[in-house]
Amino acid sequence: MLTSPTPPPPNLIQIVIPLFNDWTALSLLLDRFRAMVDPALVHRLAFLIVDDCSSVNYETPLPHTGQSLSILRLYRNVGHQKAIALGLSYLASLPNQYPTVVMDADGEDRPEDLSQLVQKGVDSPGRIVFAHRTKRNEGLVFRLFYKVYKAAFRLLTGKVITFGNFSLIPADKLRKLAYVSDIWNNYPGGVIRSRLPYTAIPLERGKRLAGESKMNFVSLILHGLSAVSVLIDTTAVRLVLFCVVMAVAASVGIGVLLFLKFFTNTSVPGWTSYLISSFLIVILQAFLISLMLVFIVLSYRTQPQFIPARQFQDFVERVEEVY
Repeated sequence: MLTSPTPPPPNLIQIVIPLFNDWTALSLLLDRFRAMVDPALVHRLAFLIVDDCSSVNYETPLPHTGQSLSILRLYRNVGHQKAIALGLSYLASLPNQYPTVVMDADGEDRPEDLSQLVQKGVDSPGRIVFAHRTKRNEGLVFRLFYKVYKAAFRLLTGKVITFGNFSLIPADKLRKLAYVSDIWNNYPGGVIRSRLPYTAIPLERGKRLAGESKMNFVSLILHGLSAVSVLIDTTAVRLVLFCVVMAVAASVGIGVLLFLKFFTNTSVPGWTSYLISSFLIVILQAFLISLMLVFIVLSYRTQPQFIPARQFQDFVERVEEVY
């Protein structure tokens, strides 16, 4: 059983930071908290670093920032999104819940924006507050494909996603969110799927403090697929409707070709049978894809769901209280 620390004061704000080998960036981030954030707010912070089975450990003592800093050590590397789910689930298992901020360790989620998140949480009680990115500092190719990802997400799910992990979770929503199985695959998508109330504020994305980003083209595609998979029901329905439209269009095309062949003299010899065969293939493929999507959704609905709040302890090796 995991032990819980001494209950902190009621005005506490918890900070969950998933991390894989980014100890240097984390140290700079903690220093930035002390330099850029109001001391009264910094004093309320309790940091939980979710160590995603890093291959190296911090070499110098971590800067003393806020009330406390603990490290949740995982048995194995599970990835960024799952590490967030495990950190939230651990905090939700403690006797007392507090407002919780999710942010990255690399500095792209700026500490100086924390006060705006907290204030928005006060102005919108009961709502999860996300940081809507107004400006990104990645390369041109990355930004281009990120726009493609957002457009594809909206087309496939009907939802608009303009935010990432940087967010504030109200105390009364923390335990509820830990029971949402979809945050295991994608935290922002899981919040959307959960139907918990959320809002967003425009904040600029910062620059990495140290090291190189682990998010490359392949990682971006996998991240996008995981976000879409959370809303698989809606995505499947939209794809089935697209297949139906394609089948109807192909059927209309066949009808037009037959009309031209038998009732007019405008048909091109040899092409009619070729085009009709092509349209029949489109109809068959649309039917098979629709059938496959139906079985995928039915299989997804019958599979037991992973509930982070119930099973997170299987991944946690220990909890270290640094200070």
